[in-house]
This record gives sequence, C-alpha cells and structure tokens, in this order.
Amino acid sequence: MKISTKGRYALRLMLDLATHDTGEPVRIRDIATRQEISEKYLEQIIAILNKAGFVRSIRGPQGGYYLMKEPKEYTVGMILRLTEGSLAPVACLEGDVNYCERQDSCVTLRLWQMLDRAVSDVVDRVTLADLVEWQEQKGTDYII
Repeated sequence: MKISTKGRYALRLMLDLATHDTGEPVRIRDIATRQEISEKYLEQIIAILNKAGFVRSIRGPQGGYYLMKEPKEYTVGMILRLTEGSLAPVACLEGDVNYCERQDSCVTLRLWQMLDRAVSDVVDRVTLADLVEWQEQKGTDYII
C-alpha cells in the first residue's frame, strides 16, 4: 500500500484547517503557501472534502473553508479512504465479501488480512486532533 499525494495532501489540508481555526474561514491560498502545495491541486482536493461534508465553504472575498466537525471527530482513515478508496493491501480484501475463488486454499490470505487489520487499527484510531497535538509538540506548521 502506498498513499498517493492526493491522500497525503488531503491530510495536510485538513490538519492546516484544524490548526488555523480562529473562527475565520481559512483561504486555500494561505494553506497552499504554508504547505508548499499547488493552489490548483488543493482546490481539487478541497472539492472532494467539501462534497463529502468534511469542510464547509464560505464564498466571497473574505471566504475560505472551515472544518464541519471538531478535529477529534475525523480519523486519518476517514480522510484517506475518501481520497484513496480502499486501503486494503490486496484486491480480494477491498470489498465486504471476498470473491476470490482461491480464498479457501490461499496461504497468504491470512497475512493480508492481518496487514489490513493492522493498517486499519492505526488509521482508524489516530484522529485529526492527535495530529494537531503531534504538530504542536514538533512546533511547526509544515506537515510532511
């Protein structure tokens, strides 16, 4: 499993919104500058987040974006699955049902299931609030 730039940047964008929440909308231009990410690319990502109801947009010259919920209500898994789709390490684990005709004899299936659970356990436990706290401990606005 490899997280794409879209997934990593969505996480950085959400974290930036969480850390710069002053009650005023946060502009994409400001996020792009702080995160050193193309404004055009962030606009594509924010559209996905907005459509999913993760952020709220305010139009106009003083407009920008807010998180729809508190940072503790977003998990890393929610954000990554929205932008990446399934985080399963193999195709046969992507859906609710494994349709692989070899599953009964597949020796590696158990390994893939363990890996899938381990990844899910981490990304579904870590929240945006945790990332904010980790960022404050590092004392930086730049998120890798």
